[in-house]
Amino acid sequence: MRTSRIRLIAATGSALAALALTACQEGTGLEDEGAGTSQPGATATADTPSGSAQDASASNKPSRAGNKDTGTGGEDTGSGGAGDKADGGANGSDDAPRARVTCDGSHTTVDAKPVPRPVNHMLITVENSGSRTCDLTYYPVLRFDEMQWVPQPVEASKPQAVVTLAPGETAYAGVLLSAADGSGDGGATAHKLTVAFQGATPNSDGGPSAVPALPADGVYYDSSMAVTYWQQSMDDALTY
Repeated sequence: MRTSRIRLIAATGSALAALALTACQEGTGLEDEGAGTSQPGATATADTPSGSAQDASASNKPSRAGNKDTGTGGEDTGSGGAGDKADGGANGSDDAPRARVTCDGSHTTVDAKPVPRPVNHMLITVENSGSRTCDLTYYPVLRFDEMQWVPQPVEASKPQAVVTLAPGETAYAGVLLSAADGSGDGGATAHKLTVAFQGATPNSDGGPSAVPALPADGVYYDSSMAVTYWQQSMDDALTY
């Protein structure tokens, strides 16, 4: 009877050992299952902060690069501002219309002298002695002594554009003093000449006049006297 119990216990133990061995081979044992749940889970827990830090570092790098680009854009904006300033300087230059003034006797030097050719002609020279560019509009308004009439302009001499003088530049006007064939009347010898300047509209006041010196023996003129429009070239002024 005891022998049978011993055999039964031995058989039962063998069966349990075989069952445990089978379970281990199939990976379903408690030990394997515990390793499967604890080790990978621990690995995932350890990797997660590292991965988050790497992701944060990676995301911060583009962010810093973006900020750097923005800074560069700021520099470009500053450059644009400098460009606006430079443009403002161009608008403020002497060539800009708002910087120009009308030429008049206060900032010009005017000379008037008879010339040998063409006969009975006088040349008026105007130099811009000021610091700003000025416009010579239309033609000079001449008055010898106390004459009560104004010499008419030679319309054929009208230039295509207003004559503009930078500081130090000169312009000219030619004056026909008297008819070469003596057909003019009311001839007289003048000892004083007043040169008046016109403004932006015809026959408007362009500012202070100039009184250039005449030759000591005076200048003869008659009713045929005429004057050209202001010219950039001396030759053009003496063509008419």
